Amino acid sequence: MSQSIHASVQPFDTFNGQQIYRFSLVNAHGVTVSALSLGATLYEILLPSGDNLVLNYHHSADYLANPFYVCMGIGRTGGRIGNGEFPMNGKTIHVPVNEGTTTLHGGPHGFNSQIWDGEISTKNGEPEIIFRHLQKSSEDGFPGDLDTEIHYQLSDDDVVRISFVGRSNADTVFNPTLHTYFNLGNNETIKQHTLQINSTEHLAFDDKKVPTGDLIDVTNTPFDFQKATTLGTAIAGMQDTEEKGFDDLFKVTPEDNNRIATLADPASGRSVDILSKRNGLVVFTANSFTHDNMNFKRSNGIGQPYEGVALEAQTLPDATKHTGFGSIVLTAGDTTISTIGYRLHY
Repeated sequence: MSQSIHASVQPFDTFNGQQIYRFSLVNAHGVTVSALSLGATLYEILLPSGDNLVLNYHHSADYLANPFYVCMGIGRTGGRIGNGEFPMNGKTIHVPVNEGTTTLHGGPHGFNSQIWDGEISTKNGEPEIIFRHLQKSSEDGFPGDLDTEIHYQLSDDDVVRISFVGRSNADTVFNPTLHTYFNLGNNETIKQHTLQINSTEHLAFDDKKVPTGDLIDVTNTPFDFQKATTLGTAIAGMQDTEEKGFDDLFKVTPEDNNRIATLADPASGRSVDILSKRNGLVVFTANSFTHDNMNFKRSNGIGQPYEGVALEAQTLPDATKHTGFGSIVLTAGDTTISTIGYRLHY
């Protein structure tokens, strides 16, 4: 079988004295997807025009110089675990905190902080990127040593797929995601983008942004994205909140083709369908971005609020505490796979 997807590996730079590599896939249309071995980070989704649909930095160190997890792999669990604890097998498990009393995005030694072993492999006759890492309990504080793989695939029909594979030697939790920040257009912010989400409810949070377990109807509120809504209009409706924008979780219903949301930029005619079988989507409109430590390539280092929008598909977080949030428990010896997809239109 002749390969229509082409793959390459190049040194990117060094981080803490270790070599970081950039792995790339290019399809027949000239779309390029690249990922870095630091954090298994999505580095770029380049269109044939040369425009990058996601935010990225010049240097590896930039990714860990701020608290925003830009396009990085997130795990073992995306989102917040209240009080750094959760119930499992009749016991209360305590894990390290990294946001006050909260464990955020896998804690201080989560997936994003690791340098992954990467390679180009072949699946169904086409190359794919595979990152591997053994997430040890002694390092991140979660139960079990977790064998993890993150696979990046690109198809000739312009679909990017990121699959998270986990297998643990003890019962643990596994709810990974990719913290992807999109800006599909050529404007400085995403305020002119439209967003549609298959969601009628969003999560209620306490004052530490930890889910309470309650769900709130989105109808006729700034959270109502059931129909495509301009983000600038929705953000304007949030100006009386502390965030002055969105850092919220929506309970979603996947369609038959697994589409849960669509982000579009009317000015450029570009859009991306978010694909997932899981029931949650984080929307973060980069409300607190500044020029400090936000040295994005697209803006020549001028970081600013609303420069991108993060869309993070996952199971609803802190799920072990809330009925109806879904299961994030990975039983010892079992293997689980969670996939996120981005279908590109341009």
